[in-house]
Amino acid sequence: MATRGQKQSDEQRLTELHDKLSQSKRVLVLTGAGVSAESGIPTFRGSTAGSWRGFTISELACPEAFQRSPSQVWELYHYRREKSLAAKPNLAHVAIAKFEQFCLKRGIDFMLATQNIDRLHQRAGSSRVIELHRSLFLVRCTACDSVTENYDSPICEALRGRGDPSPQADSTPIPEDQLPRCAGCSGLLRPYVVWFGEPLNEGELSSVQEFANMSDFVLVVGTSNAVYPAAMIAPDARRSGAQLAEFNLDASCSSSNDVSYFVAGPCGSTLPKALPRL
Repeated sequence: MATRGQKQSDEQRLTELHDKLSQSKRVLVLTGAGVSAESGIPTFRGSTAGSWRGFTISELACPEAFQRSPSQVWELYHYRREKSLAAKPNLAHVAIAKFEQFCLKRGIDFMLATQNIDRLHQRAGSSRVIELHRSLFLVRCTACDSVTENYDSPICEALRGRGDPSPQADSTPIPEDQLPRCAGCSGLLRPYVVWFGEPLNEGELSSVQEFANMSDFVLVVGTSNAVYPAAMIAPDARRSGAQLAEFNLDASCSSSNDVSYFVAGPCGSTLPKALPRL
């Protein structure tokens, strides 16, 4: 339990960070699953992460799994889509969106780069968002390669009521011709997210890295900072002169010397106190 002196010190550092962010010229916010966890979105990572029917996310979120069992992979992503559609942005999402508005009003360059695929940032009002791992609500045709947005619930009738993460759930394969199909050529659709073994968009990653390396501050929010190459963004920015502020339950950056401000606790409680707003 924090003592009164520790609480005052924490509040003073939040005030100091608030003031420094207000005076910055360029700020990057880098977010991960810890932000959306407070909205009830499973993280699938770490010691408390959930699983889906006994599988880890890496076992199913890969091209090989989709080729082997598109029904199984689509059930997982149907479950994740429905969880995201039912979720609401939390106070952390809202604080970041209001900070973006503050920055744009004050002439501060701002960028939000997220590893999340749930689009809760956009629903909270963020507009300058780069989705490093793309989105649950993008699909790509495996035949004609067309990419489209899709917010249908369910995405196809055969997936209605499917996707229960319990190992005891019905796992009877759905025939491939009943899975999501392309409106243009009727080819099989896949979730257009970055799977394990697939590269990030080089142009987007370079844009984020360049922006970070020219920033006054990089805010690391709710990410384990363990997924490469995104995990290199903050340490590289630090070496280029940016200050790092981390908001997390536990420290994640490569060493305590990298972080100018570490704010422990749920992001929905800490971010609103630290981020300037209009």
